[in-house]
Amino acid sequence: MAEPDAKSESKLRTALVIYFPMLIAVLSLVTSIYNGYLNNRFVTLIQGNVGRVEYLKTCRDIIDAYFQVKFRTDLIRGQAGSTAEVEARNAVSKFAALGTYLANLRDEDIRREYTALTKQLEGAVARAGAAPADAKLFDEADAMFGKLNDDCIKSAQSAPM
Repeated sequence: MAEPDAKSESKLRTALVIYFPMLIAVLSLVTSIYNGYLNNRFVTLIQGNVGRVEYLKTCRDIIDAYFQVKFRTDLIRGQAGSTAEVEARNAVSKFAALGTYLANLRDEDIRREYTALTKQLEGAVARAGAAPADAKLFDEADAMFGKLNDDCIKSAQSAPM
């Protein structure tokens, strides 16, 4: 009766020698696949966050550009053709460039609104030299800018993370 025990023990050892390394290999493969999945999720998360941060940064920059236009336009009053007018026109150009960048990330309606706002700003700068001190050069532009600014923030917040 000792022989059957030795035979079964030998079969058990053979099975362990064959199947245990296979089990280790399968576990290693599953771990590798899961690690690849986690890395892919991490890269997607980083890409989404970078896009969102870039959009928010551009929103911040366009806000600065808008108020630079208003500030520089106020400096023009009564000084048509001055250096202040050149700087105000330059500020409008910067605003237009940032607006184009933001519009490229969105749809055609937003592009039209940024274009219309840029034209409003150009008109305000052009009228500023001859405008009286109490002229409301930015009333319409302020309303347009407020709408676009709200949209900018909503778009950045709704961007996938």
